[in-house]
Formats: sequence, structure tokens, C-alpha cells
Amino acid sequence: MLKDLVTEYLDTRRALGFELYEPERTLHAFVAHATARGESHVRASTAIDWAGSANTAGQRSRRLHTIALFARYVRAEDPRHEVPSNRVFPRVPRQLMPYIYSPEESRRIVEAVGTLGMPGSMRELTAQTAIALLFATGLRISELLALDIDDIKPEGLLIRRTKFNKTRLVPLHETARAGLDRYLERRRALGRATKALFLNWHGNRFGQRGFGIVFRRICRAAGIERPAGEQQPRVHDVRHTFAVRALEACPEGRERVAQHMLALTTYLGHEHVTDTYWYLQATPRLMRDIADRVRDALGNGGAR
Repeated sequence: MLKDLVTEYLDTRRALGFELYEPERTLHAFVAHATARGESHVRASTAIDWAGSANTAGQRSRRLHTIALFARYVRAEDPRHEVPSNRVFPRVPRQLMPYIYSPEESRRIVEAVGTLGMPGSMRELTAQTAIALLFATGLRISELLALDIDDIKPEGLLIRRTKFNKTRLVPLHETARAGLDRYLERRRALGRATKALFLNWHGNRFGQRGFGIVFRRICRAAGIERPAGEQQPRVHDVRHTFAVRALEACPEGRERVAQHMLALTTYLGHEHVTDTYWYLQATPRLMRDIADRVRDALGNGGAR
């Protein structure tokens, strides 16, 4: 019963544009635990005990928060479900510092794809093309892996399955287009029935978890790794890197900067320009640019 309710809950929220990969794993794990205890309804005590078994304070808080949202949903139809309090485990802010890849590191990552073995194979070409496309476009990893062959248009990439179910067209630089065309020629020769653009080693659409594992392996091979215990570079940081490099290329002038930011917001598929600010991170070049402009402004008596 609980398993069916979880499926219904996830389907309802996904229809509103939520992806819910982590909540899906959390809820299914909780339901398996509750079912093993012979429970057919959400019990607050069970939810708190199970959430409390997580290893970190952040995990405990996120587990209980996820279950509480689900419990509120099912309780609306059946008051026998109990909603656990969110105050049991205080929420821990998640403020991961993005890793901004240097141009040299970006090149090393693409070259390190060869460590996957079988040089010249479709497996190597798939990973190389996908990673290069991420650096060239700043797409969300979910958007990249959701691409179908038919989404490649003369004008660029048609991004259909975006956050909040919006559709946008992402133009491609001619070098990115050339690399994608080389991949497409090999991809079509496979003759696979699936329409997915990027396939995993089993011939199915690449999943985010599997792609993340491959990306981390390639980063290690490229020598891009932080000390043990620190946040490791992530595939999502490629999107942060794209946003920062785009800002570094911004023309001078307040009005032109504003126009540039608005264009970047549209390109990245954000609803608000404030969402784009979150992707920006200070880099030496940006700091030099800021220092130069402050110096120029002070040299002109503060005029801008």
C-alpha cells in the first residue's frame, strides 16, 4: 500500500516539474523499512527512528523532511497516516562551493576519457562527446542525458525536458556542432531502436548516477581531485564553470552587463536572473576585472 502511494505521490509532483531523484530513493528505502515492520501507514515514530539512523546531521534532516512532505500528502486522503515533526533534526544548510574547472583542466578531462579503455570505441566517443558538450553549452546533466537524436536541429539543441517543463533552443558553436556530427554518424550506425542520443554501455539511455560515476573516474584519471574528506569536483560544476566563463567574456558597461546577464539567464534555462547569480563564483580573472574597473572609477573621481 505504501509503495503504491509513493508512486502516486512522485507522479503527481513530477507532473509539476520536479525531478525528485533523491526523494524517490529515500521514500522507497523508508517504505521498505516500514513494510518490514508490518506497517501499512506512515508512523511518526518509525519515520524518526529510520531518519535518525543516517550517518550525518544533514542526511537525517533531509530524510525526515522528505518523509514529512509525503506524509502530509497521503494524510489528506487518510488521517491514519502520521506526519513527523520537522523539528526533530534541525535542517543543515547545504552550501557546496562549486569547483570551477580551468581551461587546462577541461581539456585534460576530455582527453582522460581514453582511460575508459577500448580507444576509438563507441564507449569512449560517447563519454567524450557528452562531456565536451557539457563544457560547450552549460546544460544541466539531466537535460543532456534526456536528449533524443531528433532534438538536434539545424539551429541547435532543442531542450524539451527542462526544469519546470519549459522548452528552449540552445545554439551550438561550429566546433561543438562538428564534434556532435562525428558522434551522430557513429551513433546512427549502431541501428539501435531507442531514440536516446547518449547510450550507456548496455545500450540504454545514460542515467545520471551512472554518468556521475564515469565522470568522477575520468576526473581522477585527469589528476583533478581534492584531498580526502573535501567535496570532490562534480559533473554539475561544469555548469557553474560555463556560467563563470560566460561572465568573464562579458563586455564592459553597466547596461551591456545587464543585457549579458539576461541573455545568460535565458540560455541556461533559469526562470529569474537571481538564479543565475547562484552559479557565479569568484575567479582570479573576475577579481582582476573588478579591481581594474574600481581603479578606473576611482581614477575618474568615482564617475562611471
